[in-house]
Amino acid sequence: MAQTAHPLFGSSPIPLYLQLADLFRARIARGRWPAGAAAPSIEELMREFGVARVTVRQAMGVLAREGLVSPQRGRGTFVAQAAGAGRRLKVETTLADLVEMYRGDEPELLNIEESHEPPTLAAKDGVAAPSYFRMRRVHSRDGQRYCVITIHIDERVFRRAPARFRGEVVLPVLMSIPGLAIARARQTLEIAKADVGVAGLLGIPVNEPIAEVRRILSAPDGTVIYLAEVSYRGDYIHLDMDLKP
Repeated sequence: MAQTAHPLFGSSPIPLYLQLADLFRARIARGRWPAGAAAPSIEELMREFGVARVTVRQAMGVLAREGLVSPQRGRGTFVAQAAGAGRRLKVETTLADLVEMYRGDEPELLNIEESHEPPTLAAKDGVAAPSYFRMRRVHSRDGQRYCVITIHIDERVFRRAPARFRGEVVLPVLMSIPGLAIARARQTLEIAKADVGVAGLLGIPVNEPIAEVRRILSAPDGTVIYLAEVSYRGDYIHLDMDLKP
């Protein structure tokens, strides 16, 4: 007999067990399945979502590999930690706070590509430098890859500290260059879905939610001296903003 899943799954091309894992992950994140408590039984979840036993097991297997749940023989499956408990990146709203957040940070860096390809700039972004040094790298922490970043640095600036730019988090290095003035800094954030390339580099499913950040720093004459385009795992971002009354 054909499996009749809950109507909330619709006709998405994403495998059913991954959709189910997302729902379970959200319940953990919102505290509906609190840390230390037992998750509902496989039979309860089968009835609630109208899916087969193997689908529930596959979904729970995803969460177990992420360290969110812990199956215990003869007792059931228990929530091991809150989803997103390991997220460490706060989205800052000032350049000084952003640089301070990165200062002293030492993630593992994997430089996967270097070139002199110029960035794509819109008129509102500023004026292009004569040439750029481009790096594409993956940042990891505690063995988990959390972002893919493409960085364009004005080559005149890059030449002042090439070893540091290659081996350290770029923003603190940039701000430590003597006499380098930043007149304008802008950052945008959009929620998107991981394409095949980003998903492969971050070790997440295709179409998994990600945060796309575009960051531009300009000199007083309008020259764009730094442009970064970053794809963060969706579960790694924390947005906390003060709202003016």
